[in-house]
Amino acid sequence: MGEYRAPKSRTTLRDYWWFCLEHVRAYNGSWDFYKGMTPAQMEAQLRADTAWDRPSWPLGHIGGSAWDEDMLRDPLRILSTGGLNQQRVRPTNQIPTELRDPLATLGLPWPTTLDEVKTRYKELAKRHHPDANGGSQSAEERLKTINLAYAAVRSHLAAEPRLAATG
Repeated sequence: MGEYRAPKSRTTLRDYWWFCLEHVRAYNGSWDFYKGMTPAQMEAQLRADTAWDRPSWPLGHIGGSAWDEDMLRDPLRILSTGGLNQQRVRPTNQIPTELRDPLATLGLPWPTTLDEVKTRYKELAKRHHPDANGGSQSAEERLKTINLAYAAVRSHLAAEPRLAATG
């Protein structure tokens, strides 16, 4: 009775021969998993091994079938709000009155995040800076208006941190 196991063939890897140590070494030394396979079969086996012999599909194609509506029931509306950590925000028609003009100046929709406000402010500040416009007085006035709008929106979002999800 041998103490060491070795697979009988590549098609039945869970069916074993039992050998003593000397004979299992000799068997393993001469055993070739890919013996008798064509190069295409070897490539297919290597590709299957990279996914642990499990089937895979392109992202968004779960087995090639469509989503079942019953599978996607969401009574708590977790998926529609972007997850449990996403806070409720005001609908678009409920823009705070003190932010209507500043948001229009910055050209931003409501609701918005602090990161969006910062990005937009940087764009507008670079575009309307007097140094970038040859010292133009109108550019300087426009930059002052942008600065005031940015300060108003930033302070409002800082006062209501639930609206500034990434800020």
